[in-house]
Amino acid sequence: MMAFLFPGQGAQRVGMGKALADAFPICRDTFAEADAALGEPLSRVIFDGPEDQLTLTENAQPAILAVSTATCRLLASRGLTPDFVAGHSLGEYSANVAAGTFGFADALRIVRRRGRYMQEAVPVGTGAMAAILGLDADTVTQACEEAAQGDVVSAANLNGAGQIAIAGTKDAVARAGERAKALGAKRVIPLAVSAPFHCALMKPAEERLAPELRALRVSDPRVPIVANVDAEPKRDGRAAIEALVRQVSAPVRWEAVVARLASEGVTTYVEVGPGTVLSGLVRKMHRDAAVFNVGGPDDLAAMASLLRQA
Repeated sequence: MMAFLFPGQGAQRVGMGKALADAFPICRDTFAEADAALGEPLSRVIFDGPEDQLTLTENAQPAILAVSTATCRLLASRGLTPDFVAGHSLGEYSANVAAGTFGFADALRIVRRRGRYMQEAVPVGTGAMAAILGLDADTVTQACEEAAQGDVVSAANLNGAGQIAIAGTKDAVARAGERAKALGAKRVIPLAVSAPFHCALMKPAEERLAPELRALRVSDPRVPIVANVDAEPKRDGRAAIEALVRQVSAPVRWEAVVARLASEGVTTYVEVGPGTVLSGLVRKMHRDAAVFNVGGPDDLAAMASLLRQA
């Protein structure tokens, strides 16, 4: 069985998707559709930058969604369709588009607002995130609880392979990082992010986004979406929406997502869109799996044998 995995914010880079648009009309049409949906030339920022514009949260989120959807449509046109889909944070929106829960244009508009709401939830400079390497989830939670001192700090991304990101107020994240080192963390790496995602500080963004998500026209997904919040397959459109609502301020349980996919019989994983972060994590967690990433025309050649099997 095969799962498509969709990357989240941080995977963006200037020029992503351009080779796909140059080579394949279905991808070129997808970027044109994105520009029309947003009423502005998003594709120009994706292909040409400048980088500081692309990395703005409200641009990065629809940009990654557009590249992932263009890539997914290309794979579908070649006869490659998944049995399950999942996405990391923002990538769960790409997964829902791939599964047909809601339309591409609606997704673009709502992730732009999602990015704006998340950015506005916390004043710039007051929040932070850091990656904790080499500790298990319970010990990271202990470090956060012992360092909080009345502030917000908690696990935000449970990525697996000994990688956990924490998020919260700037000072609390720094204290938790020091406590994690004292408890045996191999490294603590501050993350260059514009807001402290997937923690309680994002509740205002969740409250703003929730009614807009619930107002979307949705269908039951064609294939199950394994959600970030609980690693459960969502087979009902409304359940998929509620998972996206909760996801804003809840941790991304990526290790549990991959474990659930494996337990469902998935043995082939395809990272669809820019970057290779998810592919790398899967290789560490599910060593017997076949893992591919497709972000450009050259990647298709590596999948030739898989396409023939499909």
